[in-house]
Amino acid sequence: MQLTFRLVNLHPKPTFVPASLLLSTVYKKPRNPPRSPVLFPPSFLLLLMDSCRVTAQRLLLVVLVGFFCSRSRVGAFHRIASVEELEQVAAATISNRTAYHFQAPQNWINDPNGPMYYNGIYHLFYQFNPKQPVWGNIVWAHSYSIDMINWKPLKHAIYPTKSFDVNGCWSGSATILPGNKPVMFYTGVDHQNRQVQNVAFPKDLSDPFLREWVKPDYNPVIDPDHFVNASAFRDPTTAWYGPDGYWRTVVGSKRGSTGVAVLYRSRDFVKWVRAKHPLHSAKDTGMWECPDFFPVSTQPEAGFETSARGHGMKHVFKVSLDNTRYDYYTIGTYDFVNDRYVPDGASPDNDTGLRFDYGNFYASKTFFDEGKRRRIIWGWSNESDTHQDDWAKGWAGIQTIPRALWLDSNGRQVVQWPIEEVDKLRHKEVGIYQRVMKCGGVHKIEQIQTAQADVEVTFDVFSSLKKAELFDPAWTDPKKLCLLKGAEEKGGVGPFGLYVLASANRAERTAVFFRIFKAINKHVILMCHDPSRSSKRPGIYKPTYGSFVDYDIKENGGKISLRSLIDHSVVESFGAGGRACITSRVYPCFATGADANLFAFNNGIGEVKISELKAWEMKKPLMNGF
Repeated sequence: MQLTFRLVNLHPKPTFVPASLLLSTVYKKPRNPPRSPVLFPPSFLLLLMDSCRVTAQRLLLVVLVGFFCSRSRVGAFHRIASVEELEQVAAATISNRTAYHFQAPQNWINDPNGPMYYNGIYHLFYQFNPKQPVWGNIVWAHSYSIDMINWKPLKHAIYPTKSFDVNGCWSGSATILPGNKPVMFYTGVDHQNRQVQNVAFPKDLSDPFLREWVKPDYNPVIDPDHFVNASAFRDPTTAWYGPDGYWRTVVGSKRGSTGVAVLYRSRDFVKWVRAKHPLHSAKDTGMWECPDFFPVSTQPEAGFETSARGHGMKHVFKVSLDNTRYDYYTIGTYDFVNDRYVPDGASPDNDTGLRFDYGNFYASKTFFDEGKRRRIIWGWSNESDTHQDDWAKGWAGIQTIPRALWLDSNGRQVVQWPIEEVDKLRHKEVGIYQRVMKCGGVHKIEQIQTAQADVEVTFDVFSSLKKAELFDPAWTDPKKLCLLKGAEEKGGVGPFGLYVLASANRAERTAVFFRIFKAINKHVILMCHDPSRSSKRPGIYKPTYGSFVDYDIKENGGKISLRSLIDHSVVESFGAGGRACITSRVYPCFATGADANLFAFNNGIGEVKISELKAWEMKKPLMNGF
């Protein structure tokens, strides 16, 4: 067998970091989850990518990555990996690239920026390092699409050129001004290392792709004053227009340990004045990154433009907490006259609150799709393999599938679902119907390749609900509960669900499952992602994620649905019609390509019926020229 690797620069240029920033809190931290320590310099590992035959690289593989560090309760130990294991790791590194999720051809990406629908075309800008697969050298990259599935790249839209953004062009949002004129609001790090807010406009509105953007010399339009911490002042929202003729925007910040959404007003989008009070704040939440503020309709699945006002709506306020690296939101009421946002009493206003996604999902950004009258949300999903892997792959970071978002009929949460355009990628459908799984039952979904797939299943547990375990009120953290009662821990009703990206013997698998408990006068539903056995590769960060699902299973006849989008190194799951969402990054070593399998399982005492299961292979769309 022969593997051909692409030749890359063995001596990459170092990431540019101004010396003045090296010891300064101004320098924005890379948004990385906990990851394994670097065991070898990146330039060493890049040797793996040389155009060599597998037989010629065996010794090199052993020398470079033969010592894998594993952690146990008694400390660290080292072992020498076999040649076969190392070759499998090398092959898996290549096969872990996603097919139908948004990502750049190479290098690092993070926050989605300024998504918008303009004159029939969808635009997505995003934080991008054009030089390396690590955070740094950040510019606003730009891609366009007519369906949010097939994407073509354009040249970078915003990059450091002026004194007001010479040290960074960070995240921001798009607003459509009167006269159908888009404007980008973004954070720049100026020559004094202050975070300031700037605007950029299309150079030529007759260009359907908006390829060039200009930054007026009157930037910055918002400077930090004595109220604002200049090193924690970033990520302006889409602006909204009030009944008094003023535009509003919010910038994320903090005062001590209190997260703050600093509110500004302007008549002309040039001169902005800070309001006397923030739109909202919350104690002990730390820095608020990437705030988002938008209306949602109380009518099913309807969307509102950001400046909409009137009856039949609530507002959603979201922040990305720098302390936890998760996105949290509240649902509440916005007073347009006094510019006050008040969360509903049922919305916890802290890091125990509602989340758009209970997994690897951060820095989300929504926009209103005027073409289909819906609100769309994008989110960044970072890698959770090692830094060496990022260098070896030559890329890091993806965006999750764009999702439609609306207010649940109960008014307590939002619901998310993959945009309908995703369904165009489906082909080779297979199905299972009315199949009962007893305790320990496992059913393989045959006849399709499932490393790149979409699966929807409805489970029926009505006949087993009386067997549900009692719920302990002390179980307040769903993630910890998923760890305590994992996919193999037998319960009364569940765990039941799917093994995705599984090897034939299930030694590698990611478990996506439900578990149902009995509480006073109701059932409690737990949804989990358990990737603890997702890969035999050492050094992979494999966190378990969990969410309680706000869904009355008895009222719904004992039925609950699950959808999972599977794409090589990412699994996005939507429980109970999108009432709970979890994203995981996984890196199987053996369950790749044609060797990836999909199973339905039940490890609970009570029987579980698969009322209907449909699965499809997913075609690869155009993805930024890759």
